Amino acid sequence: MTFLAINKKAGFDYQILQTFEAGIELKGFEVKSIKSGRINLVGSYVIIRDNQAWLLNSDIPPYQPKNTPADYDSKRTRRLLLKRPEIHYLLSQKQSAGLTLIPLEMYIKNREIKLKIALAKSRKKADKRELLKKRTIEREMGRFKTLRRYLRG
Repeated sequence: MTFLAINKKAGFDYQILQTFEAGIELKGFEVKSIKSGRINLVGSYVIIRDNQAWLLNSDIPPYQPKNTPADYDSKRTRRLLLKRPEIHYLLSQKQSAGLTLIPLEMYIKNREIKLKIALAKSRKKADKRELLKKRTIEREMGRFKTLRRYLRG
């Protein structure tokens, strides 16, 4: 798999509960733009409307701005391709537990562009601070272990 975009902020802002793989409906020049690495998933989210999943607020700038249609919107809503049972499951989970659907990463799998979406729960500020402290402690412990090995040998 070739990764095209990763939403790094999602892991910090949300607690990931479950992930799903979805196809995405794109136009030809959007595919070229995505394959050249020009996509931004930060701030985007997924909604379910009329028994279909939609990706909102993802930015795909045009591959060649002069050859792009004049009415092209880089942040347009794009349809996600999921199976009907998956959509119903996501809809029920989202409504009952108050969860959010967010995109995690976009990649190429078998010559098709896929989007990994997650059912996630938003973290509060205190949880984010705790996560930062935990990461800092782990980093310091790793440095200490490396220093200890260096001094021994």
